[in-house]
Amino acid sequence: MILDLARADFKKRFVGSYFGVVWMLIQPLVTIAIYAFIFGPYGFKSSPPVPNVSYTLWLIPGIVPWFFFSEVMNMNTGILQEYHYLVKKVVFPIELLPVIKLLSCTLVHGFFLLVMFLFYLFSGKMLQLTWLQVLYYSFAAAMFGLGLSYFTSAISVFFKDMQQIVAIVLQFGIWMVPIMYDELLFTNKAPWLKIFFKINPFYYIVAGYRDSMITGNYFFERPGLTLYFWLVTLFLLFVGLRFFRKLRPHFSDVL
Repeated sequence: MILDLARADFKKRFVGSYFGVVWMLIQPLVTIAIYAFIFGPYGFKSSPPVPNVSYTLWLIPGIVPWFFFSEVMNMNTGILQEYHYLVKKVVFPIELLPVIKLLSCTLVHGFFLLVMFLFYLFSGKMLQLTWLQVLYYSFAAAMFGLGLSYFTSAISVFFKDMQQIVAIVLQFGIWMVPIMYDELLFTNKAPWLKIFFKINPFYYIVAGYRDSMITGNYFFERPGLTLYFWLVTLFLLFVGLRFFRKLRPHFSDVL
């Protein structure tokens, strides 16, 4: 049932659209092209911290998981309003609705992973075993997003502005993680900012994607960050689900 609903949700996005699923790729690819042009060799000429790697090759593994996370948050925040007819059914476990939307977003993310792999291969990079780690880091990003989604989706039922707030926070949040810029630009001047960056759990995801695609490092080479990330993520999942279930009896009345 979950998989059927996820497939239906995926198809529903492009009903009536002439280009259909193509739109799923156009906007993020245009965004990557703009950032690569501005910060790459034709703009500010930002130098990535990895030798012999172009800015575009360094940018893509950082921004692809962010696209996934931001889509999960944007889509899941309004999930209860979108599926209000299921919320009002007593027999339906509405805790699964964020999972259904998450799986739908994962299908989109799968296309981007494929594009990322092909881009690296066409750029002359050799296939590495560590590339498979992006599946682990994608799962980690999904769990982190799911935990936050239980909070935002539940609050959105009673506070409609939550969807706009999440969108604004995501626009701001992309600059709180070293995705477009090298963190050394700031940590060299203020070493304490290194701790500030790593407090953000999504730092682990971005660093992990780049470890997997560029430097060839494994996740167990960052034991401290791995432990910290999963402690925060599991806490968010546990507390978020309890928060969601506590407000559940009031959802149908408000919707």
